[in-house]
Amino acid sequence: MVLRKQSFATMTAAGGLSILLGTGQAFAATCPPAGPPLSEATVAALQEALASGALTSRQIVQGYLDRIACYDKQGPKINAVLEINPDALAIADALDAERRAGRVRGPLHGIPVLIKGNIATGDRMLTTAGSVALVDALPQKDAFIATRLREAGTVLLGKANLTEFANFMSYYMPSGYSSQGGQTLNPYFPALEDNGVPTVTPCGSSAGSGAATAANLTAISIGTETSGSILCPSSFNSLVGIKPTVGLVSRTGIIPISASQDVAGPMTRTVADAAVLLGAIAGYDPADPVTARSVGQIPADYRTFLKLDGLVGVRIGLPPEYLDFLGPETRPAFDRALEVLRAQGAVIVDAPIATTDALFASPSVITVLTYEFKRDLNAYLAKVKPGTTIDTLSEVIDFNFRKREVALKYGQGLLVDSQQRRLQNGTAITAQGYRDALAEKQLLAKTEGIDATIAKYDLDALLFPTYYGSFVGAAAEYPSVIVPAGYATGGLPIGITFLGKAFSEPQLIQYAYAYEQASLARRPPEATP
Repeated sequence: MVLRKQSFATMTAAGGLSILLGTGQAFAATCPPAGPPLSEATVAALQEALASGALTSRQIVQGYLDRIACYDKQGPKINAVLEINPDALAIADALDAERRAGRVRGPLHGIPVLIKGNIATGDRMLTTAGSVALVDALPQKDAFIATRLREAGTVLLGKANLTEFANFMSYYMPSGYSSQGGQTLNPYFPALEDNGVPTVTPCGSSAGSGAATAANLTAISIGTETSGSILCPSSFNSLVGIKPTVGLVSRTGIIPISASQDVAGPMTRTVADAAVLLGAIAGYDPADPVTARSVGQIPADYRTFLKLDGLVGVRIGLPPEYLDFLGPETRPAFDRALEVLRAQGAVIVDAPIATTDALFASPSVITVLTYEFKRDLNAYLAKVKPGTTIDTLSEVIDFNFRKREVALKYGQGLLVDSQQRRLQNGTAITAQGYRDALAEKQLLAKTEGIDATIAKYDLDALLFPTYYGSFVGAAAEYPSVIVPAGYATGGLPIGITFLGKAFSEPQLIQYAYAYEQASLARRPPEATP
């Protein structure tokens, strides 16, 4: 979770952009992955290889495992993978057998996917949100989206490292750090400062999903977002990320922060891959009532919106106040992205959001999140397998204090602040302060923010540089799609974000695809060839 807008300068350490990445070739020479060439492989290309018999799912899975061994645990030591699924190869074998028998479940049959470490699986993997306090808090079954992924024929390759508790533990924790998994690096700049903080952040709590996908350690991945944790790592790792409308994708079985803002979504290297992955995980879940909103809103196949001319005549609003957060390193790349959009037929309109300053000055979002985190985490922990000693947020905090040498490298101020919120009967939020904060954030972000701006300027979508629209979009519960837009001076990736109203994912995918195909901006990190 990224709580607030940050300038480019605050996201990189001094001198970070001058790092040379020539070490990548040395790693390749000393640790060449022996399997198939998987770098930048798309879902469609992998499916073609599977269908022709050129590759099996087992070979693909083994190839990614080899890359993880080579680049995640050796060489640049990206440290994006929290845990490997011990059953991954067996699942691949079973899916290969299905294919030989004539059954292909769909476009993801046999494709490996890495899921974030806060997504429950009822198998031999753990579900910890990166916390050593939850190592024994085993789920009783899969999260709803994990079940959907299995039904679609994916191979759950493992779990990605993340900022602990999806970055709702400490006010000072660097992105990609967890007490269980350690520090994830950005594969474009895989280095640490003397204080152990990455020279360039992998960004957001879905840092492991982002870094692993960027480094081609998995075909595709799933991240989660409360406020910026899909969009920010996608920007900093040159990825496509889809932050869906709240209600499109179930949160059942995902270690929560906030029922009003949490959502899971794809993190991939191409828009086409993100579209097919979104189709696999979207849908109604009776155990998550908010997903009833999605009924009738999901197309048969999001890939039908992959249109090369998808930007012709589209009116896109650019809130000019967000340009102030672009420095001289990033502004040229963003300006080039605007040129591509205009060349593809988009109409770019200056569209200031009148409530921007008020929203960022308001404590409403953090107030809502601290209340909901306590309620929702306690509800999640109440459903884990019997026998764990951690059943409540209070017990997590106590465990961390007892094991502070391991658990509290960066403190737990957010956990403590959330624990201090009072709940009715331990489960219900009745405080007037909460209700007022919820109403204020929706008013500022949605009604008088995004909705009013789109109506005033007759827009199809809003456009933001990098991930800077994530805060307002998350508070409004609205969808965003980010796509690679090039590189800042010194080589750091940046993206552009398309944001729309509820359930506008098809249109946002259309705009992102048309831009992606016209720009072809992504290039893989040199450190993981």
